[in-house]
Amino acid sequence: MKLLTLVVLSLVLLSGCSARKPSPSKKYYATLQPYKTQTKELPPYRLTKKNAITLALYDEYVKWYGTPYKYGGSSLRGVDCSALVQSIYRDAFGLRVPRTVKYQVKIGYQVKRKNIKEGDLLFFKTGWSTRHSGIYLEKGNFINTSSKYGVTISNLNNPYWKSKYWQTRRVLP
Repeated sequence: MKLLTLVVLSLVLLSGCSARKPSPSKKYYATLQPYKTQTKELPPYRLTKKNAITLALYDEYVKWYGTPYKYGGSSLRGVDCSALVQSIYRDAFGLRVPRTVKYQVKIGYQVKRKNIKEGDLLFFKTGWSTRHSGIYLEKGNFINTSSKYGVTISNLNNPYWKSKYWQTRRVLP
């Protein structure tokens, strides 16, 4: 019984966006200030498709841009991938999605990679038991959070993301 409890607990702990927390550095803590006192630069991305979905997603991206990655975080002080997806869907579209990748991957319906469109949820297998999520924006680009860059835009054609791609789910009509 103890072994079963240990196995279940281990699986729950490893089912988040990352297998390990990033090691904080003194430089990180020295630069982290409360959100209200930070002056954010505009993100270095120009939206080309300007429909209702991409505009709403881009507005959310601007709001979250540069927010540092924090395992289990869900605020502008630090956020992980699944909380970012949850917050963007809530604020941009008024939709409630689950908090974790484990449950996000069960909503909507699966879409083939060649049929991806704005607002679709993207899922990646980044390790043996770790999963990552993001939201498709346009032209192969998607919004996500990384341990190195925080909230950013990545591209599906990047060799790393191409090799880790798992599936796409459509939640928006």
